[in-house]
Amino acid sequence: MGQLKTSAQAVQDALSAAGVAGQVTELPASTRTAAEAAAAVGCSVAQIAKSLIFQGASTGKPVLVIASGVNRVDEQAIAERIGEPVRMADPAFVRSATGFAIGGVPPCGHPEPINTLIDRDLYELETLWAAAGTPNAVFRLTPGELTQLTTGVVARVTG
Repeated sequence: MGQLKTSAQAVQDALSAAGVAGQVTELPASTRTAAEAAAAVGCSVAQIAKSLIFQGASTGKPVLVIASGVNRVDEQAIAERIGEPVRMADPAFVRSATGFAIGGVPPCGHPEPINTLIDRDLYELETLWAAAGTPNAVFRLTPGELTQLTTGVVARVTG
């Protein structure tokens, strides 16, 4: 196995620091979208734990929503949970808040802790796959490990 790209190595380091056994893998195929990631690793789209960054409308703070790849996140459900309206963050804000570009945002390894909501539908699955810092890097984990990594709150994030 070759050396990981810097962004993917940062995710591997975060996994190790959190005591999660996941191994970051860089694939030849794109994992930028949930469908591409599922095809690349051979799992269902539901098993892809996609990391989406929203921005609080009044505080300007980032909110990380980790959702099942088949679910469409409802901004109103997020707003009700965190107590302020949110909007999808632009690419510059995503990179600033997470240290990663859209298409490779992992659930961990960010420069500062981010308020995190985890789609409760992910807890119906045994195995998940998440982005690992680049548009072709992923790692495998369980729902319990996802909670351990993020200290996120399990919530309804769909309409």
